[in-house]
Amino acid sequence: MNNVTAYDRVKAARANTRPLGSDYITGILSNFIEMHGDRAYSDDAAIVAGIGLMGRRPVTVIAIEKGRNAKERTQRNFGAPHPEGYRKALRLMKQAEKFNRPVICFVDTSGAFCGFGAEERGQGSAIAQNLFEMSGLRVPIITILVGEGGSGGALGLAVADRVWMLENAIYSVISPEGCASILWKDASRANQAAQSLKLTAQDALHLGVIERILPEHCLGKPSFFAAVRAEIENELLQLDQLSVEELLQQRYERFRKMGTYDE
Repeated sequence: MNNVTAYDRVKAARANTRPLGSDYITGILSNFIEMHGDRAYSDDAAIVAGIGLMGRRPVTVIAIEKGRNAKERTQRNFGAPHPEGYRKALRLMKQAEKFNRPVICFVDTSGAFCGFGAEERGQGSAIAQNLFEMSGLRVPIITILVGEGGSGGALGLAVADRVWMLENAIYSVISPEGCASILWKDASRANQAAQSLKLTAQDALHLGVIERILPEHCLGKPSFFAAVRAEIENELLQLDQLSVEELLQQRYERFRKMGTYDE
């Protein structure tokens, strides 16, 4: 694996063969009940959210869904959520807080949708509201980046107590192609941009942006989902030991320490 480049990871994160958000829901949870709508505008199919059982424990799960084929991808807007998707996610998070359920998020998006309609309906405000509310949510939050983690579209579901990445997932403020187009006016230099962006799971772990890298052995197989579920269940048991005040303080400190350095 030493010969794998950052852009190789990008291509792996985008591969059609990777499990989708809905695959994680069906692979990890039982008795899942999907909930729809933001109670303000519409339902966003790019975000699948609801309640399910992890073992015998009810959890709220929120997953960004890209779709598998052309029809599904069009329906899911290629995994680029609209503001109503983030508002739906926040509605479910606040419901989880009310009923003391942990929140599990699966992120796979190249970024939030940037069309005129999304901007008119408050895309930036919706994401910012999620960041604010998640920072103070009084229940445990675990976010796993399972494919692409693009810009604020990913961050809108990633202000969590634990942020993990699959070994071939990526997490970046911009796509390598977009970065290359801006810096060098040449999208073909995406390989070089990917290396500079430090977007791999290994980079994120080194920088303290995430806590854990999940291996991709048997990716998509029942044994893979069982392993992911076991990791989540074990981590929730650890987070259960914290009081609400300790949980919020540790979450605050987690993000405050990012970007600090010693000379």
